[in-house]
Amino acid sequence: MNSIVFKKTYFLKLWVIIIVLFFSCQEKTKVENTKENNTSKKLSIDFTEYVNPFIGTSNFGTTNPGPIAVRGMASVSPFNVAGQQNLPLEKDSRWFSTPYVHENNYLTGFSHVNLSGVGCPELGVILAMPTTGVIQTDHSLYGSTYSNEIAKVGYYSNVLDKYNIKVETTATTRTGISKYTFPRGESNIVLNLGLGLTNEQGGMIKIVSSTEIEGIRSVGSFCYYKPEEAYPVYFVARFSRPADEFGVWKKPKKYKGVEAQWMGYNGKERIKKGYTKEVVGDSIGGYMKYHFEASTQVEMKVGISYVSIENARENLEKETSGKTFDQIRQETKENWNQYLSKIEVEGGKKEDKIKFYTALYHTLIHPNTLNDINGEYPKMKTRETLKTKGTRYTVFSLWDTYRNLHQLMSLVYPKQQSDMIKSMLQIYDETGWLPKWELNATETTTMVGDPAGIIIADTYLRGIKDFDVEKAYKAMLKSADQLQNNPLRPGIKDYIEKGYLTTKTTNSGSVSTTQEYNITDFAIAQLAKELGKEEDHLRFSNRSLTYRNLFDKEFNLLRPKNDDGNWLSPYNPDTGANFVKNPGFIEGNAWQYTFMVPHDISGLKKLMGGDQPFLEQLQKVFDNKQYDMANEPDIAYPFLFNYIKGEEWRTQKIVNELLEMHYKNTPDGLPGNDDTGTMSTWAIFSMMGIYPVSPAQPIYTFCTPKFEKITIHLDTEYYKNDEIVITSTTLEKEAFIDAVMVNDKEYQDYFISHQELISKGRLQFVLK
Repeated sequence: MNSIVFKKTYFLKLWVIIIVLFFSCQEKTKVENTKENNTSKKLSIDFTEYVNPFIGTSNFGTTNPGPIAVRGMASVSPFNVAGQQNLPLEKDSRWFSTPYVHENNYLTGFSHVNLSGVGCPELGVILAMPTTGVIQTDHSLYGSTYSNEIAKVGYYSNVLDKYNIKVETTATTRTGISKYTFPRGESNIVLNLGLGLTNEQGGMIKIVSSTEIEGIRSVGSFCYYKPEEAYPVYFVARFSRPADEFGVWKKPKKYKGVEAQWMGYNGKERIKKGYTKEVVGDSIGGYMKYHFEASTQVEMKVGISYVSIENARENLEKETSGKTFDQIRQETKENWNQYLSKIEVEGGKKEDKIKFYTALYHTLIHPNTLNDINGEYPKMKTRETLKTKGTRYTVFSLWDTYRNLHQLMSLVYPKQQSDMIKSMLQIYDETGWLPKWELNATETTTMVGDPAGIIIADTYLRGIKDFDVEKAYKAMLKSADQLQNNPLRPGIKDYIEKGYLTTKTTNSGSVSTTQEYNITDFAIAQLAKELGKEEDHLRFSNRSLTYRNLFDKEFNLLRPKNDDGNWLSPYNPDTGANFVKNPGFIEGNAWQYTFMVPHDISGLKKLMGGDQPFLEQLQKVFDNKQYDMANEPDIAYPFLFNYIKGEEWRTQKIVNELLEMHYKNTPDGLPGNDDTGTMSTWAIFSMMGIYPVSPAQPIYTFCTPKFEKITIHLDTEYYKNDEIVITSTTLEKEAFIDAVMVNDKEYQDYFISHQELISKGRLQFVLK
């Protein structure tokens, strides 16, 4: 009896378990199918179609339309800034920091390592040029106008008018790929190592076989600084068809007079056909020649490395082997689509979507990859080969990017941001100092301030903590406290003892450099507080406010002081804009710097006499055309009206006007140098309706969004919530914020913390 009851009970429980498991599996399958459908739906939208790579290629934006992979080492840019025939300059002096300018129309090749959005010359080297007929080695002779120009994400194409050659280019992370469609007859691919944007010269080229060329190009002296830190770029170029003829050339040194006769110099290069040994020099190159009976395509793949020729070859093989041009192009495009899809915008104007996604595209170029596919990269200074497990990033234009770009990376691409911090700490391990303006394992020391610590603190305070924060904190303290031989903080002794730099300490930028040190000290204070280091928190909080010593009530602006503590006199606060030299300010004047104290706006208001004088002085910046959208110091100014209750509408009005005026779906659609994505980031945040107004203080302030719905897909490895959804009730041009709702509850402030935004997840703007 008991046995029968037991068996019945057992089988009943078994059936219940089976039924529960069945429905659980059904529900799980349903959920998984939903996830797959959502992913499919998301990726079915081609976000790359909203990217216009020509934006920023004029008006000194210094972007280029050539293809690049996400944070790629290699890129293939059309090079049209070299002089035409009979023009003496190899560089157009107005555009010396970019390989391409939209209004120029004479092309002399395609460079394979390039920078985007910078203001100083570097790279733009390893130029390939397809031609027909007799070999020419002078770029002013073999150059050509071009037509049928097309630029898309991961793809660029044009037709060289002189030769009727169609050029198509794409890229992987470390390889640039070109496809040339030649007409019938003699055709050539010329590789010129003498041309480029860099301030360094010299290289080596060697023909390995009828399908391969290898070599080295020396680059460096960014912004004309530190010529001793020239460094090599290694490459291997591989061709899909064996050449019928190949050779190298070297232009001899241009001797004059009797010396020229003695050297036998006749002004022409020496071409060596079939030569397979190394050729070294400043003006050298090589070529592959073909004899085609009909129109024929040739593909060229150029692998890049900063470590060795062997690594360049390995990069090329592992990233492109067995893949056609079209396959590589498609893979690069799909990868871009994955990254661009992390933010989905709906509603609004198509033009605004193009501006938005092009800006997002620009932010995913720099910082870019330095390490080879095997993990190797060059050590800072010594160029010794080291190895990394993750991605070693380079091109840290930190004076620019600490203000907004890294905050965007932390929000949308936290894994990349984490690797960027780890890269900075690797640089500290290798040199003893955090980076300032690092470029391909060299420190250029360009611009002022000590910005790396700001980014490190900001990143940690936003919840990205998978790096050695104690090492980072130690590195930050070193640059903040070391009085002698401190490359990051020149004049630090005066700064600590007097609270500010003087005109004697530095003949340029004494006030603005003081402000930069203040912002970094504020960042150290915030991180110290988070880590429980109370003494440091108090010490650096006090140090972050010393700009107040330079506030002159006569002008209600900041003003330089001499070494004796007296004001610099005579003094014109308007002087310094448009790169006019000013002893108090770097690339700006008193109007463009006075409000650059985002960590102490309440203190600045008190110095000025309260809300009303602060408001009037801030408004004068815009009314008197002192605001410079193209430069960083005043980049957050439009959002400062949000600190005055009842005046928030001014922020919305000015931000909207600036977006319409300076950001366009045209080549001149950036306000100036993109500064490795900083100007683009300003537009991204502004169009989403939130802006990170104070570096190292994880808060956002509000403005009017440009879209009806914005979905930011969060990385669940770093954030508990999986998305942030920002909605707007109307998008009329003159609409203003009437209310802000957070998770359907009215929000009583114009500022929201990073943690609250990512945890609540829903932000609604009610406009009127």
